[in-house]
Amino acid sequence: MYSCTQLLQALEDGSLDRRLALVYAPDGVGLDQARTRALRVTNSLLKTFDPLSQSPAGLFSGPGRTEIGGNHTDHQRGHVLCASVDMDMLACAAPNGSRRIRIQSEGYPFLEVDLDDLALRPEETNSSAALVRGVAAKLVQKGYPIAGFDACVTSSVLSGSGLSSSAAYEILVGNILNHFFCNGALDAIELAKVGQYAENVYFGKPCGLMDQMGASIGGAVAIDFQDPVNPVVVQADYDFARSGHALCIIDTGSCHADLTGDYADITTEMGGVAACFDKEVLREVPEEEFRAAIPHLRQVCGDRAVLRALHYYDDDRRAVQEAEALKRGDFAAFLALVNASGLSSSLHLQNAWSPANPKQQAIPLALALGRELLGGSGALRVHGGGFAGTIQAFVPTEQLEAFKAGMEAVLGQGKCHVLRIRPQGGWVVAS
Repeated sequence: MYSCTQLLQALEDGSLDRRLALVYAPDGVGLDQARTRALRVTNSLLKTFDPLSQSPAGLFSGPGRTEIGGNHTDHQRGHVLCASVDMDMLACAAPNGSRRIRIQSEGYPFLEVDLDDLALRPEETNSSAALVRGVAAKLVQKGYPIAGFDACVTSSVLSGSGLSSSAAYEILVGNILNHFFCNGALDAIELAKVGQYAENVYFGKPCGLMDQMGASIGGAVAIDFQDPVNPVVVQADYDFARSGHALCIIDTGSCHADLTGDYADITTEMGGVAACFDKEVLREVPEEEFRAAIPHLRQVCGDRAVLRALHYYDDDRRAVQEAEALKRGDFAAFLALVNASGLSSSLHLQNAWSPANPKQQAIPLALALGRELLGGSGALRVHGGGFAGTIQAFVPTEQLEAFKAGMEAVLGQGKCHVLRIRPQGGWVVAS
């Protein structure tokens, strides 16, 4: 196990190049940048916290995730297809022998959480402190003897991008605590559940488990949430690098602030439809019974709730079909399903823009522009929770340069990001 100074030396002499290349430079491109980034957070830990020379230290990565299929189906215990991406949060961390977690993230205020005071704090809603406190509280509830650590963090996960920076942060913190104080006892699925608890209870966002699963497990994964305590997780064994398409996340320049109510309305309205059948979630309601009851449901729940329920059933089915298409190597069928999902999200789920601010319709504008640039090829869809933020595109490699230039001509330079699906989820890079 490395001390912080030994970790620094191993990075400088190239001993950790192979480990860094596994996640950051599988094709050999970008290794120097990855090493420089790791050196930066390691040096930051030394300068900021001056850890004891004998203290163990490690490098930890919490990746962003991209939702590929199943938009807002997870909280109804449906199916999703998601994947870890090569934008991540990287931390150098070391136990500090105290009862405090201290984190310095680049560009953010210093954060400190007292492990002897893990009660829910309403004033921390929507904050990083809430996520740290929530992860720690859940591990204590599980009986793990966690203690304090110091960490310096740098992030390439775009804030408000739909890549779920909050889940990446939860998985990052969870892996640090798991490694130093839990003997690595928690697997990727358990850590995802810990992260979801922190986000639901402490952070105040009523998300499903997909965000944390996508960040924690690694690669492309098909998940069935019928049993939310024990979801069925299957790796989607497909090499996207051979698809002839690039995965792009396009930042529309719109902000996710003050949209929690919009997200909660989706869960509430789908749940309201299920309640008409004395069920908790739509997964428990047979689709044929739902469709037969639509005239009644319109009166009781309203048309929007009915449309959102229609989206659930269709997109739940599509997520399964997408995974099957990838398994058999039929990328054309996969793209058709992605496009169908995007249309359903816009028309039925109605999460392309917020009714509270109808003049802000950056996502529909970006989707319209993207369709023109693709000219019938590739695929486009709302990405993540929706209402603002980003869209997702699968772009033929021969069209990538023109597509990127066209999108950025309207949205601004640096708004179209080309990502890679990485096989590692939450990961101990070196320790």
